[in-house]
Amino acid sequence: MSLLPILLAIHISLAVVLFLPSILLPLLLRRRPEAPHSGPITALMMIQSNGTLVIGLGLAISGAGLLAILGAAMLSQPWLVAGLSIYLLNLLLAFFIQRPNMRRLLRLSAGDDATWRARARRQRYVSYLMAALVGTIGVLMSTKPELW
Repeated sequence: MSLLPILLAIHISLAVVLFLPSILLPLLLRRRPEAPHSGPITALMMIQSNGTLVIGLGLAISGAGLLAILGAAMLSQPWLVAGLSIYLLNLLLAFFIQRPNMRRLLRLSAGDDATWRARARRQRYVSYLMAALVGTIGVLMSTKPELW
């Protein structure tokens, strides 16, 4: 029995879970929550603040396992190089823009409603961009086009 399908499913799942909080949190915060630390918001915040290192490590290990099974020649595939580049861009967006701005947004006091709404809107736009990048990666991985 080949480990490839299992390892691929684990790898894709970890990749999606790594970005899920950064994409979903701003979308869940359409209006200032009465209790920001309850329900799905709390779960996503915990994944984002406590789980990213473990998830990232699992993603790296599963990626190395995939390369071991498929061979390093996979890295010469243009669709894979493009997908990995987009993934890196998405990681940089999540780490340097989305996460710090979400922390600032959630720390705003209740009296700053106009500021809160403006920042929440900007965060949603970043989430839309990140979701589009994840979708682009999915298309590249599914269709495996010849890019050059």
